[in-house]
Amino acid sequence: MSIKVNCTSRAGINNILVIFFACLWLSSFFFAEKAAALTIPEKLIYDLTWTGIKAGTATQEITADKGEIKIVSIARSADWITVFFPVEDRIESVLTSNPDSNFGHSKSYSLKTREGNHRRDREIQFNHAKGIAYYKDNLNGEKKELPIVPATLDTLSSFYYVRTLNLEVGKSVFLTILDNTKTWKVEVQVLRKEKIKTSLGTFSTIVIKPLMQSEGIIDRKGDMLIWLTDDSRLLPVKMKTKVKIGSVTATLVGGTYKRQ
Repeated sequence: MSIKVNCTSRAGINNILVIFFACLWLSSFFFAEKAAALTIPEKLIYDLTWTGIKAGTATQEITADKGEIKIVSIARSADWITVFFPVEDRIESVLTSNPDSNFGHSKSYSLKTREGNHRRDREIQFNHAKGIAYYKDNLNGEKKELPIVPATLDTLSSFYYVRTLNLEVGKSVFLTILDNTKTWKVEVQVLRKEKIKTSLGTFSTIVIKPLMQSEGIIDRKGDMLIWLTDDSRLLPVKMKTKVKIGSVTATLVGGTYKRQ
C-alpha cells in the first residue's frame, strides 16, 4: 500500500530540492539494498527555472565534522522576482553517527523561510533513545512531542539517504519520513532510464517519482520527477514539478562533487 501525501502548506522555491527536497526515509517495514556511500564534502548548485525563465538559484551542501554530518539547503529568488515576491529559504539538517548504518541518525532539523510576506521558522530535535522528536515553531511558540520509529530522519537528510540505495527500474522503494509534525509512509517509484543533456553535458540517468508533497514544496499540480545519474553517485542533475501555471525545473549547473 502506498500513501500519497498532499500537504496544504504554502509553496517555496527551496523545497523543489527538499523533496526532492525532499522526501524520503527507509521504513521499518520495507528494506532496500544499499548502493554506495555519499561523497563528503559535496556542494551542488542549481538554476531554478519557471516555464523556461530563470526564477532563482539554490545550493545543497553536505559536510562532516567531529562525528556529525551537516546538510544545508539554501534558495534565493532571482532579482526580477525579488521585486514583487522575495524568496530566501534556509533548511539545515544535522546527523550524528549511527553504529547500525553508514548514514547516521537525525539530530536536529531547522527550516527558516521568507516567501513574499509569508514566513516560517521551525525546528525539530530528535531523541532516538526515547522515540520522541521535539517540534517547535519559533514564530507562534507552538511546541509538540512527536512519536518516532527507529531510524526516522527528516525530509532534507532523507533526500541524501535515497542516494545510497540500489534503485532498480520497475521496483518501488517504500519509505517513512517525519514531515513537519507528522510521520508518513511514502512510495518512491523508479520509472525508467533516460539520457538527458544539460549545460554540464550529457548524462545517463535513472528517473524516480516520489508520491508525496513535503512542507514548503512549490504548490504543485502534477507529477514530480527527479533525474539521478545512473552510477554510484546517484547525483540529482534535474528535478521538475508542475505548478498552478507552467512548471518549475531545478537543473544542476555547478558545484564541488565527485566526477566520473
